[in-house]
This record gives sequence, C-alpha cells and structure tokens, in this order.
Amino acid sequence: MSAKKTIMVIVAHPDDAEFTVAGSVARWVAEGHDVIYVICTDGSRGSNNPQMSPEQMALVRQQEQREAARILGLKDVVFLGYADGTLQATLELRRDITREIRRYKPDLVVCGDPRVRIYNSTYLNHPDHRAAADAALDAVFPSAETRFVFPELLDEGLEPHKVKEVYLSGTLEPDTWIDITDFIDQKIAALKAHKSQVGEGAWVEEMIRGWNSATAQGHGMAYAEAFKRIELE
Repeated sequence: MSAKKTIMVIVAHPDDAEFTVAGSVARWVAEGHDVIYVICTDGSRGSNNPQMSPEQMALVRQQEQREAARILGLKDVVFLGYADGTLQATLELRRDITREIRRYKPDLVVCGDPRVRIYNSTYLNHPDHRAAADAALDAVFPSAETRFVFPELLDEGLEPHKVKEVYLSGTLEPDTWIDITDFIDQKIAALKAHKSQVGEGAWVEEMIRGWNSATAQGHGMAYAEAFKRIELE
C-alpha cells in the first residue's frame, strides 16, 4: 500500500488481533498508515480464577490491550463493551460497528472469516469470533455506505462511508500474504502484553514463530500472515 490509508481491525476480544494480525499491523504503522482497533467485547470472561471477578478481568484486559496498542503504535482503540462469551451478530452490534466505520472512515477493514467454525481438527473457532466477523462484514456492506440504514447515525453527524477493501484473517482460503519478518518480534511483544491470557512462558514466542513460519512457507518469506482479500471498488 503506497498511499497513506486508514485501517480498521475489528475483533471480538482483547488479544485477538495480537494472536492473528499484529505483525501486519506493525508493518502498516511503520509504513505510515493509521490503524484503529475496534474490540467488541469487554474480555471479562477471560479467566477461570474464582478470585478474579468479571469486572476486574475487564479492567485488566482493557489495560493490557492499551499496552499492546502502544507497542504497535496504533492511532486508537475503541472498546464497544459487549459481554464476553455471549456475543451475537445483532443489529445493535452491527450499528455500533457501523458507527465506528463512519467515524474513522477506514479504507481497509480487517476482520475474521465468519464462515470458519473448525480449524484442522484441533480448534473450534470461538463463537464470539464468528459473531464479530459476521457483524463487521454486514457493517461494511451495506450499513456503512447506505444513507438510511441506521438513520440515527445521521443525527449524530455520521455520513455514509464506503470501505474499499476487506481482509479476512484466519481464513481457510487465503490469497494474500504479508511479510512480517521484520515485525515478528514486535508482534510477540504485543501479545506478551496480554499477561492475563498468555502468562510469562517462552511458549508464546515459540508458538507465534511456528505459526507464522508455517504460513510463510512457499512465499519467499521467513514469517507471514495470510488473508482473503475482498476488493469492493
């Protein structure tokens, strides 16, 4: 991307972006683009510790996300505050994402692939991930660009905005690979900021290097992140 762009990453939980797309985010920021995160849930169910209340967990995870954003150099982080673990692709969620798209006017939106439920017989995709991605895509089209969808947003002074591109992360049908070799350490550092989720062990770095090395195979890169690219122009 040669010209400066505004890029919005829409995910369900604090730490989702760091696990999946933070290398690309670090690269985009280094190239001079503005990156905004929209976090749909409060992350409050991110602990099984009986001594940790959901309210305390939500505060911890918001602080961790802000620290990760500082490491990556983000322009802003928006927390929508929906309950963790029970997110659904409601009209209310779609409207709230549409609001942020109209407010920040991103050229590119990055979100998950809502079609993916099972990964390689080893991981069930979290329902919050699918709900956030589903609502994000519906917000991109038709809600953000159609004037009289959510007319209350017009009353807030938010005019329609057309997103030009969408990148789906975590897809089983990638067609775009981004070289994050120079940014893998920054990605790992940002993920480690989520201490309540990943702890202090060396496993985080080993896992991320393994994942992104495997993604890069056959593409002339040491480390990469992969996306399905949708061009809306």
